[in-house]
Amino acid sequence: MAHLPQVFGFILQDAFSPLALAGAIEALQAANHVLGQAAYRIAILPGGGADLAANSVATLFRPMAAEEADPLAGLFVVAGRLPAPGDPSLASTVKLLSRVAARHGTVGGIGAGAGWLAHAGLLRGHRCTLDSNQAQLLAEQFPECIVSSNLYELDRTRATCAGHTASLDMMIAWLGQRHGERIVHDLLVCLGLERLRPASQRQRAAAAARPSMPTKLGEAMSLMENNIGEPLSTEEIANLVGVSRRQLERLFKQHLDALPSRWYLEKRLHRARGMLKLGTQSILQVGLSCGFSSGAHFSNAYRAYFNRTPRDERSARAVEWRASPGDRASSLADGETPEDPS
Repeated sequence: MAHLPQVFGFILQDAFSPLALAGAIEALQAANHVLGQAAYRIAILPGGGADLAANSVATLFRPMAAEEADPLAGLFVVAGRLPAPGDPSLASTVKLLSRVAARHGTVGGIGAGAGWLAHAGLLRGHRCTLDSNQAQLLAEQFPECIVSSNLYELDRTRATCAGHTASLDMMIAWLGQRHGERIVHDLLVCLGLERLRPASQRQRAAAAARPSMPTKLGEAMSLMENNIGEPLSTEEIANLVGVSRRQLERLFKQHLDALPSRWYLEKRLHRARGMLKLGTQSILQVGLSCGFSSGAHFSNAYRAYFNRTPRDERSARAVEWRASPGDRASSLADGETPEDPS
């Protein structure tokens, strides 16, 4: 291993979960105890809007400036919300993440932290996860990311997880990759845990949505729903959930009476229909953001399924809107502008 102790930073953003931060730190501190040496040192880095003084976990560590903590062997963003484009700490966080990644260090996201990695361009072609209620938004903003509903994801030098206690499982699994399976057992004993939850365990909210579905089918459906902009092939989805293509097709046929590709297409078309009714993007933009390669491709697929073109859909929505003067007045009072059916 490299020179010890290795410094691992946790940059705290607005609305971060103290429990999630505590789990990640506890795993590293337990690793020091199990290894019998100070292999890891914790650096708390203030981000944007995080009230460190009000957090009992963060106050155990003296906040450091990024320059003081460098060189960082790894950096985790702990956040409760996805970053807004104008977030004052976004540029500095992206810069620091990119610096650590360029040195082949581990970069990770806890809670909504994956969003910060995505803004840094560090999740292209990587599996990632985050709190389930924000996963769809991240997938729409960054279609090049492979967003899952799993508890945590370890993909090469990227480590992401949902919030709360998922950080503890992720860090134990990550330490197992670095030091071998023996340390996983020792850490579980040290921390008084019965077992390590696997990465493939789905988040509670996602699992509750489909209680009667086979796990592999639910995982495949979540991958499709979270990757609308750049659709995955059936072969890729099968590989990602750990089954053969034939097994995946059998699961879809048995439980949904459709091939995976057909179910995926219908999901994309329904997403496009909702976006067309919102009227905030052009028809071409809607098609591209739902994974269609061209306007013609989108229009043909839409007409074949809904028996009307995307332009017809938007025109019908505009007529409905104009026909409801009470709704129209209310909408304009809230600051909306009339839709352009084109």
